[in-house]
Amino acid sequence: MPDASARGAVLELLRGTGQFNDDEVHVAEELFDLGTGAPPSDPSYRWLAIFDGESLVGAACYGETPGTDRTFDLYWIAVQSGRQGTGFGTRLLQAVEHSVAKSGGRMLVAETSSRTDYLSARAFYCARGYAEAARIRDFFSPGDDRVTFTRRLEESSR
Repeated sequence: MPDASARGAVLELLRGTGQFNDDEVHVAEELFDLGTGAPPSDPSYRWLAIFDGESLVGAACYGETPGTDRTFDLYWIAVQSGRQGTGFGTRLLQAVEHSVAKSGGRMLVAETSSRTDYLSARAFYCARGYAEAARIRDFFSPGDDRVTFTRRLEESSR
């Protein structure tokens, strides 16, 4: 789990992917501060990071969905643009799933965009056992739907 000292590296990682606009990076910054700030940090926003040696390669933010029975949201997952497609994202997502299952979670929800530049993100989730569960047309903007993927976590992984 990254600590507060990794803040700059995580934000640079998000910016470097080219996928997130300034407003989105600002939201991630707020979640990072909530999840890694001085105790008591907010357990609703947990962060995991993956490294190659000393270099931060990817990060993910996830947390329990309020008002649900053991459902968790995957808020952010990002891997350096030059490292995408090399297995780091899969390992990071598996670490999130393991942590969620270990916490008693039964489902992980990931939301993304329907824009063409998010095609690889949608394919990433599908290839890892996630199913499209919902689509809200024109959610982000006209022609840009919010696409929700879910994966039920196996009882045996707890």
